[in-house]
Amino acid sequence: MSTMTTEVAKHVAPQADHADTGKTLMQRIAQLRAWLFLGALIITFEIWARLSFGGTFIFSPFNWQSVAIFAVAPLMIAVGQTYVIISGGIDLSTGFIMGLAAVVAAHIVNLAGLAMPLPVAMLVGIIAAVAAAAVPGIINGLLISRLKIPPFIGTLGMFGVARGAAFLLAGGTTVPVNNSWFAMLGNGRIFGIPYLVIVTAVFVLVMHYILSQTRFGQHNYAIGANMQAARRAGIDIRAHILKLYILSAMCAGLGGALYAARFTAGAAQAGEPLLLDSVAAVVIGGASLFGGSGSIIGTVAGALVIAVIQYGLVFLNVEPFWQFIAVGIVIIISVLIDQAQRRFSGGKQDE
Repeated sequence: MSTMTTEVAKHVAPQADHADTGKTLMQRIAQLRAWLFLGALIITFEIWARLSFGGTFIFSPFNWQSVAIFAVAPLMIAVGQTYVIISGGIDLSTGFIMGLAAVVAAHIVNLAGLAMPLPVAMLVGIIAAVAAAAVPGIINGLLISRLKIPPFIGTLGMFGVARGAAFLLAGGTTVPVNNSWFAMLGNGRIFGIPYLVIVTAVFVLVMHYILSQTRFGQHNYAIGANMQAARRAGIDIRAHILKLYILSAMCAGLGGALYAARFTAGAAQAGEPLLLDSVAAVVIGGASLFGGSGSIIGTVAGALVIAVIQYGLVFLNVEPFWQFIAVGIVIIISVLIDQAQRRFSGGKQDE
C-alpha cells in the first residue's frame, strides 16, 4: 500500500508544478499587458508607415518627443488616480481640478510678474495652482472619509463644482500668460528633451518611490486589498483616504500648471478630455478597479499606449475619431485580462 501511495505521489507532484508554472506565466503576462500592448502598437505603426509612404515611425526622434509630450498631461492626472484606484476608490473630479489649476496658474503668474522677477513669478504661479487644487481634494477626502459618501458620487459632485469655479475664474475664456520663463518651461528643450518631459519623469520617479517603498504606499495597497483587515492592523483608514484625495488633486494641479506653461494660457476645460484617458492609463497599466493592485510604472506604460495611439493615428493621417475606438478596445481587453487574472488566481468575483 505504501509503495502504491509513493508511486501516485511521484506522478501527482509534477502536475502541480506544471500548474504553478502556468499560473505564474499567466500572471506575468497579465501584469505586463501594458508593455505588450505598447510593443504591438509600435510594431503595427512601423509596418503601417513603411507600407503607406515608405517612412518610419520607430526611428524618428521627433515622433518620440511628440509621443512623450502627448503623454505628459494625462500621466500627471493618472499618477494621482493610480493611488486612488489601488485603494479601491475613484476620482472623477481631476479633469476640472486640472482646468481650475491652469486658470489659477495663469492669473498668478501674470500678477506676480508685475512685482517679481519672471522666474520667481513662475514658481509662485505653480505653487498657487497646486495649493488651489488641494482645496477640492480636501473636500473630496472629507466627504468620502468622514461622511461616507461613495467616491463615485462625491467626486462627481466636485467635478461640477470645480468646473463652474474654473469657468467663473477664467471669465468663460482662456487666460493668456505673459512670462517668458513660463513659456520656456512649457516649450523649451535641453539636449533635445522637452523640459516638460524631464519634470514629469522626475515627478513620476518620486511618486513611484512613495508608492513602492514607503509605509504610506504599503498602507494604500492594504486598504485596497482588504479594508477591514487594514483597519484591524491599526491603519487609520479615514486619515489615509483624506490624504489620498488631496494627493490626487495636487497631481492634477501640477498637471494644470504644466498645461498652462505648454500653451502659455490657462483654460478651464484643460483637463476635460483627459479624465477618461487618465483612468484608462491606470487600468491599461495593470491596476484593478477592485483595488489592491497597480503600479506607477504600469500607469506610465498605459499612458504611453494611449499617447502612441493618439499620435500614431495622426502621424498616419487617419481620422482622429478612430482614437476613441482604439483606446476603448484596449480598455475592454485590459479589464477582461484583469477579470481572467483574478478568476485564475482565485480572487473574489461578483456574480
